[in-house]
Amino acid sequence: MRYLVLSDIHANLEALEAVLAAAEGIAHDRLLVLGDLVGYGADPNRVVERIRGLAPHALIRGNHDKVGSGIETPDGFNAVARSAIRWTYDTLTDENRAWLAALPAGPLIVDDLIEICHGTPYDEDAYVFDDGDALRALQTARRPVCLFGHTHVQVGYRLAGHALTLATFDAARPLDVPVAEGRFLINPGSVGQPRDGDPRAAFGVVDTSAMIVAIHRIDYPMAGAQARILEEGLPEVLAERLALGR
Repeated sequence: MRYLVLSDIHANLEALEAVLAAAEGIAHDRLLVLGDLVGYGADPNRVVERIRGLAPHALIRGNHDKVGSGIETPDGFNAVARSAIRWTYDTLTDENRAWLAALPAGPLIVDDLIEICHGTPYDEDAYVFDDGDALRALQTARRPVCLFGHTHVQVGYRLAGHALTLATFDAARPLDVPVAEGRFLINPGSVGQPRDGDPRAAFGVVDTSAMIVAIHRIDYPMAGAQARILEEGLPEVLAERLALGR
């Protein structure tokens, strides 16, 4: 089985379409989506409808999906994120808002190898920022490979015995991460708003037969995504940060 893995699209339609076009040339059987379809970007309805049309095999909510659909308040968001998510709530159609509100929380078991979560297996909204966070997540994961999002940073950790190591030390992309031995916590990166210094759209592909998780980066028509943000009157910083990968 080969899974295409998308996370943190954040209403960036240009990035999503570029990733899906690239994925056409990479064999895969099913789609996994790790949350945060909306927030920040200018095309929440079109992104939601595009993902709905793809009928993912497994799909979970992110924190922006919860707030954008109205099931949680934006009290914990910074001023820019609050402004964008309030616009998102007002812009979403009733149907798309209800669909987002009904998305399940992670973690979610996919098969014998994989589980998915937005933040961590122990808290869907917690962040994995350092080795301590990664270790706790690995210790609570129920499958050998846990795929997560939320941080917008493309990274992978390996736990073998008591040794925690970085499985993504190589800067090359695409990068194949063998997952046959040990336990793994892997973030495929953000499709629509990377924050690891690389502005290119990120995604992953899991091959359960070869026991490999491949992480990819691709260019996308960023200027179009930036123009859409400005056209909709969203905060200018949201357009600027796309070019910085921050």
